[in-house]
Amino acid sequence: MTQVEVKKIIKALNASDGAGVKLKRSIGTPEADYIDPFLMLDEFGSENKDDYVAGFPPHPHRGIETVTYMLHGEFEHEDSTGSKGKMAPGDVQWMKTGRGIIHSEMPTMAGGKLLGFQLWVNMPAKLKKNKPEYLYIKGNELGVHEDAEKTVKVIAGKYGKAKGPQTHHNVEPIYFHIVLNENKEFKCEVPVGHNSFIYLLKGELKIGEKEHNKTNDSNLILLERGNKLIVKANKKTEFLFIAGKPIGEPIARGGPFVMNTKAEILEAIQDYNNGTFAKY
Repeated sequence: MTQVEVKKIIKALNASDGAGVKLKRSIGTPEADYIDPFLMLDEFGSENKDDYVAGFPPHPHRGIETVTYMLHGEFEHEDSTGSKGKMAPGDVQWMKTGRGIIHSEMPTMAGGKLLGFQLWVNMPAKLKKNKPEYLYIKGNELGVHEDAEKTVKVIAGKYGKAKGPQTHHNVEPIYFHIVLNENKEFKCEVPVGHNSFIYLLKGELKIGEKEHNKTNDSNLILLERGNKLIVKANKKTEFLFIAGKPIGEPIARGGPFVMNTKAEILEAIQDYNNGTFAKY
């Protein structure tokens, strides 16, 4: 088996989105524009309500999937398909926007700590015009592996006997949230050909056998392809491990729309402007 090594360590950039929500962006930046099939990764979090209270008012998407994972705080989702859901700590929403959806994500908390992640996953051309789908996953529905060394919450994929609720997906995603105790190791197999990365919430990691630069909080750690991942915590550490099968198609971006050609982006903008965007 080929051991996974560090390819690059990237510091997340301060950014804002929605109605001014402050966040840290690590994918969808000049240094990590696209890690096929992953288009964007944001960490949104603050203990200052002014950083998040305006939320994400109604806005459109086409051609992507958004995966929102809440660790602290509460948000309410509502969209043009009629789906609604109130996200509490530990909950996940997995939204396949397909040919078009308009949705909002608004905080329902008056104050306190907010922390969560949103991942954008590309869709292949054959699925970009499908009807939107919305999957709401309660925290107690996630697969969990727990032993004396670590806790692994499984949003997608499988670890030991713990399975994620997102199955039969075209990019065969892995999405783990891991808490690893000091001087302990996390090991897992990575499917051949998958692109993968680690997002470090807090702590310090040693990955693979080769020496690499020190890891810091809010670092994105791009990984070389391989099929055996070994991660050691230099102190108690919390991180995400995410992997997926590349789609290998051209992409065209236009804000909240990701398609295969510029003409399709212009079509999405026209559909949104003339009111036919979210007609099912």
